[in-house]
Amino acid sequence: MQSPRRLVLGISGASGVVYAVRLLEILRELAVETHLVISRAGEMTAVHESVLPVRDIRALASMSYAVNDVGAAIASGSFRTMGMIVAPCSMKSLAEIAFGNTSNLLTRAADVCLKERRRLVLMARETPLHLGHLRAMTAVTEAGGIIFPPVPAFYARPLSIDDIVDHTVGRLLDLFDLDAGLVNRWTGLEVAERKRQMGIVASTGRG
Repeated sequence: MQSPRRLVLGISGASGVVYAVRLLEILRELAVETHLVISRAGEMTAVHESVLPVRDIRALASMSYAVNDVGAAIASGSFRTMGMIVAPCSMKSLAEIAFGNTSNLLTRAADVCLKERRRLVLMARETPLHLGHLRAMTAVTEAGGIIFPPVPAFYARPLSIDDIVDHTVGRLLDLFDLDAGLVNRWTGLEVAERKRQMGIVASTGRG
């Protein structure tokens, strides 16, 4: 059976709500059904970081759930999805997901993705990292999840924060075979052009 064009999105309490908002906007443009759950800490962070009220962020999703609604559709493996993105993902949520100690709908939905062997991508937001963080990331990876820190790609020559966010969101969606045209993709031609501008002649490899 082909999975429906349906993604679960979790927003936890780490910094970086802008990534989740942009994901919801782009997924709507791509006609992907979105199921959103925001932790209480995520709502608090959104108040500080986003120009949108939490209710407006929820309105961007096809369906939104309370974080304590453990009877929601996304808490069951029988509810078929393409997988789940947690963006941003706090170390608390990551640790719960890593070790199966799910205390709310967000971490339960992520656990469902792991047990059903669906794609789970965690946009981990913390620095510096201690050994406990790294071990939790390793556990998630061993269970089949993907750790995806929002690392800027400066080769794309971003001119604004929006450019950085879009590139990261585009690369994240690549993991679900979704292309929104956000990524300035590397071809190698950039290096050749830069060398040409600098007057550098490529070596032929001959002595």
